[in-house]
Amino acid sequence: MRKQIAAANWKMNLTLEEGLKLINEILEAKIFMETKQEAVFAVPFPYLIGIENAIAKTPNFYVAAQNCASEKQGAYTGETSAQMINSINIPYVIIGHSERREYYHETNKILVKKINLALANNLMPIFCCGESFEIRQSDNQNGYVQKQLAESLFHLSAEEISKTVIAYEPIWAIGTGLTASSQQAQEMHAHIRKVLANKYGSVTAENISILYGGSVKAANAVDIFSQPDVDGGLVGGASLNANEFITIIKSLKKTQ
Repeated sequence: MRKQIAAANWKMNLTLEEGLKLINEILEAKIFMETKQEAVFAVPFPYLIGIENAIAKTPNFYVAAQNCASEKQGAYTGETSAQMINSINIPYVIIGHSERREYYHETNKILVKKINLALANNLMPIFCCGESFEIRQSDNQNGYVQKQLAESLFHLSAEEISKTVIAYEPIWAIGTGLTASSQQAQEMHAHIRKVLANKYGSVTAENISILYGGSVKAANAVDIFSQPDVDGGLVGGASLNANEFITIIKSLKKTQ
């Protein structure tokens, strides 16, 4: 069975003290994680080592960077390279989040470079894709998401694509309080898996985890995660509350 992942994206929130307090509250819950279940914490760059140290002895808990540079190294003040992230033993990196695309004008072409550098440095990309409200309203979401996947990922081999996680995030449901219905989430996740199967074959596609990211919370996690092609969530605001995120982790599909 595919990995089932509850990924927390703290974005630009929390002080280090607040972040450690949140992590400790989650750890104190002593959540039992099955073999193919994971909790991943995408935290601000200054906190990567501290949070990694805090969760190091907890099975199936991992840390992610929220981004990486599109260049290998050099005179890029303020940037953090994939090699740097790997050097501090962080296994995951988010690439192509809608906020990076919108606020920092990251194109599919730029994301190709980031994906390549992440994989070259043994990082597992959590690649984000998803449509705006206008695209959803015009019923063009399937083609739009397929183009994002094709232009950013389809240069990869089957072995390389197998080392990625996909996160579908309907932009219209991020931070708005709106949430795609479980049926809408399943429809898009099934479409993404079909697109992957058409390119790489059904065996490869069936083994890639696809997360839902759009206002996931404790109240709707079980319903969304129960869908056959939904393998967990990329969680924003609700991941900043220990009780909420504990419930979300416990809502992951059973893998045994």
